[in-house]
Amino acid sequence: MSPRGDSLHGFPVAEGSLQVGGVALERLALRVGRTPFYAYDRARLDARVAELRRHLPQAIHLSYAIKANPMPALVQHMAGAVDGLDVASGGELLVALDTTMPAERISFAGPGKTEPELRQALAAEVTVNVESPGELETLARLGTEIGLRPRVALRVNPDFELRASGMRMGGGARQFGVDAETVPALLDDVKRLDLDFQGFHIFTGSQNLSAEAICDGQKQTVELALRLAESAPAPVRLLNIGGGFGIPYFPQDKPLDLAAVGENLAGLVPQIEARLPEARIIVELGRYLVGEAGLYVCRVVDRKVSRGQVYLVTDGGLHHHLAASGNFGQVIRRNYPVALGNRVGGGAPEKVSVVGCLCTPLDLLADGVELPKAEVGDLVVIFQSGAYGLTASPTAFLGHPKPLEVIL
Repeated sequence: MSPRGDSLHGFPVAEGSLQVGGVALERLALRVGRTPFYAYDRARLDARVAELRRHLPQAIHLSYAIKANPMPALVQHMAGAVDGLDVASGGELLVALDTTMPAERISFAGPGKTEPELRQALAAEVTVNVESPGELETLARLGTEIGLRPRVALRVNPDFELRASGMRMGGGARQFGVDAETVPALLDDVKRLDLDFQGFHIFTGSQNLSAEAICDGQKQTVELALRLAESAPAPVRLLNIGGGFGIPYFPQDKPLDLAAVGENLAGLVPQIEARLPEARIIVELGRYLVGEAGLYVCRVVDRKVSRGQVYLVTDGGLHHHLAASGNFGQVIRRNYPVALGNRVGGGAPEKVSVVGCLCTPLDLLADGVELPKAEVGDLVVIFQSGAYGLTASPTAFLGHPKPLEVIL
C-alpha cells in the first residue's frame, strides 16, 4: 500500500514514516514506552469539527457521544470543540463532569440505568434521556428523596427505521427508548410527576454512509418530533435528532456526502424554529467525530511461513481491537486499512496475514493484505481506530497487558 501524495488515510508521511501530531511513528513508539498503543491526533479531531461547522446550519449544536471513545484526555479536548456531551453510564458521566462542559449540556442515555447512576445524574443536574415508563417513575421518586427536580428528555423509539445503517437502533421492537405511539401518555406522566421536561431524543441508527438515507431519516425525525411536541407539558427546549453519520472502513466505502446532509438540515431548521422556537437542535455524533483521527499500533514479534502463507505475528490482537478482527458486528469479515507505519511505500509488496498473540484463529487483524516486506520490530498500523477500539475490546482475554493510549 502506498501513500496518496504526502499522506496515508489522512496522516502525513515523511521519509517513509507515518506522522501523528507531527511526531514520526518510530519516535512516538519510543515516547510511549511500549507497544501496542492507540494514538489520536488533535488536529484531525479539530478538522472534523470544523468540517461539520462548515457544512451544517449554524443552528445545529454538535454533541459528542463519548461511548465512541471515552479516553479522558480526548473527551476533555472534545469538550472544548463541541456544544455538548452524551454519556451512557455512570463511569462516562464522571469523565464528562471532569471536563469544562457545563452540566446542562450533558445528557445521559441508555437502557438499564441503575438507581446509583440516576442519583449521580440528579446530583449533577444533567439531562436524563428516559428510556421507559419504569425509569421515569424511578427518577421521579429519587428526585423527591434527594430534593431535586429531575431534568428529563424522552428517548423515542420511532415508528420508522433508518435505511442503510450499519446498526439499527430505532423502529420495530427495541430495547432503546419509548415507542413513539406511547409517548403522549408518558408525557402526561411527566406533567403529573412535575418533572423538568427538556424535550426529545430520537436516534435511529449508526454507521450510515448514505446521505440520502440520513436525509430521509432526519425528515421523518423532525415530523415525528413536531407531532409529539403537541402533547408536551412544556415548551421543547432540546431536540436531539441523533446522528448516524458513518466513516469509510473498506475499499468500496465512499465518504458521506456531508454537504448534502447540511443542505437537507438547512431546509428542516426553519420548520423546527417556527414550531419549537425555544428548542436547541442537536446532532449527536461519536464515530464520525473521532474514528478517523485514531491509529492502533502494534509491533511485529515474529515472521513465519506456513505452507506458503506469510504470517506477521504481532504483540497486538483482537483483545485490544476487536472491531478490526471482524468480531464486532461484521457479517462478512473485511480488513480495516493497514500499513507498515515505519516503511510506508518501502519496497515491493508481499501478500501477508497480520495476526495477534492470542491462542485463537479469530485473532486476525488483516488477512491477505499487501505490505512491504516486514521484519521483526516493524510497526503495523491499523487505521480508522479512533472509535470503538480499546473500550469495545475484551482486554482481559488471556491476561495480556492493556495497550496504552496517547493523544497528540
